[in-house]
Amino acid sequence: MEIRLDGTHYPLETLGPGKRFGVWFQGCSLACAGCMSRHTWDPEAGTVTTVSQVLGLWQQALADGAEGLTVSGGEPLQQPAALAELLSGAAHLRDEVRHHEGSAGPRPADLLVYTGYEPGELTPERRRALGGADAVITGRFRVAEPTRLVWRGSANQRIHALTPHGAARYAPYLAQESQGPRLQVGTGEDRELRIYGVPVRGELADMERLLRQAGVGFTERSWRP
Repeated sequence: MEIRLDGTHYPLETLGPGKRFGVWFQGCSLACAGCMSRHTWDPEAGTVTTVSQVLGLWQQALADGAEGLTVSGGEPLQQPAALAELLSGAAHLRDEVRHHEGSAGPRPADLLVYTGYEPGELTPERRRALGGADAVITGRFRVAEPTRLVWRGSANQRIHALTPHGAARYAPYLAQESQGPRLQVGTGEDRELRIYGVPVRGELADMERLLRQAGVGFTERSWRP
């Protein structure tokens, strides 16, 4: 099955617990004011690949000790069939690793999805698409409601466990606040500078200043119109 993505990244350490494999879907009609990822809104942009190719990258990450998969965007639930296939395949590969390692192995990786939809907007089709996830973070980004809650951009956003594994994995973080930097800098497949994470107010501007001092200039910024 084809899937349109903004990109992937490993290791990701700012969108969920532990060392993770990140997948960003392309396309979002919700268009939250103040979104730092405006480049992911256009449903015709990004790159078309296949779910099986993404799962191959996930398998490599698992072999390297990945502790989780984070799916964000864009809006993953606007490609529901591709999301469902990705999560189902990712869970299968995760469970295969767990089977080979046995109960004495490390805690199994978890599957986390970000969506801008509120719980009441999760139609049966959208709920089916989330069927393979262990947890989901819901809610539109609201620039007027800043928060220091880990992995969330505004105070309205909530972590919902969907499986017992998700409940155990995320219970310690439901009300936990960030203590350190929430952003991670890397280079994407397109060789552009990528900033991963959910910043607190002013953190992007601070990051820009630090990069400028290091000789890194900006021609475009995805968080500005």
